[in-house]
Amino acid sequence: MRVEAGSGIADEGLSRRRLRDETLLVLAVSLGASGVSALISFVGSVTRPGGLKDQAATLNASAAPGRPWLDLAWQLFGIATALVPVALVAHFLLREGRGLRTLGFDRTRPWPDLGRGAVIAAVIGSSGIAFYLAARGLGFNLTVVPEALPEVWWKYPVLILSAIQNAVVEEVIVVGYLLRRLGQLGWSPGAALMGSSVLRGSYHLYQGVGGFIGNMVMGVVFVYLYRRWGRVGPLVVAHSLLDIGAFVGYGLLAGKVDWLPTA
Repeated sequence: MRVEAGSGIADEGLSRRRLRDETLLVLAVSLGASGVSALISFVGSVTRPGGLKDQAATLNASAAPGRPWLDLAWQLFGIATALVPVALVAHFLLREGRGLRTLGFDRTRPWPDLGRGAVIAAVIGSSGIAFYLAARGLGFNLTVVPEALPEVWWKYPVLILSAIQNAVVEEVIVVGYLLRRLGQLGWSPGAALMGSSVLRGSYHLYQGVGGFIGNMVMGVVFVYLYRRWGRVGPLVVAHSLLDIGAFVGYGLLAGKVDWLPTA
């Protein structure tokens, strides 16, 4: 199944201005704001004394050190609230009489989604690690610390939930929703692809130039696959597996293998 970026505005009964404002608001409360935050963080990193690889970007840090139950509450709260923009997108699509199913985010094809997602993750995961190590070695990237949670019973379940949350938010909004809206706003397929891919790279800029370029390339691949399959389901699976591998793998391997950089 091949899918285009979006359908005509007239078919949806929505004005161009309303669609534009809606899209900007969704991005302002989600990954667009993350892109601005990452840019500010990157400026701070490049203007700080020392090279980028001597600095660290920490994901999944403790929210209440020394207080594990409070920490768990904060972790679950953060994961739940991060999914609110996806609920907002679902609301806007339901207003059109559609829903997330129109983006291919449903349970109608679980096994094909899982199979395709696993293959994507295997290909991108191996090349992604190599690219990160090379970019860091060349001084283009910070040292990424995927997790810094305490050694408590809920550590790995929270990391898995965090990975899935990242995948759902990014693929539903940056691929499915954004491409649909940009198509309805009259963007060409090529311009929509670049817009989605640059946005994906922008909110990874806190990791450095390598994080920006690597994720932008990943964005191009994901847009191509979405248009080919008409589903974000496989992309959510792939992204989830990639982040689970990064978060859990770092937790298990950090300090135990020589090739994995640590802060």
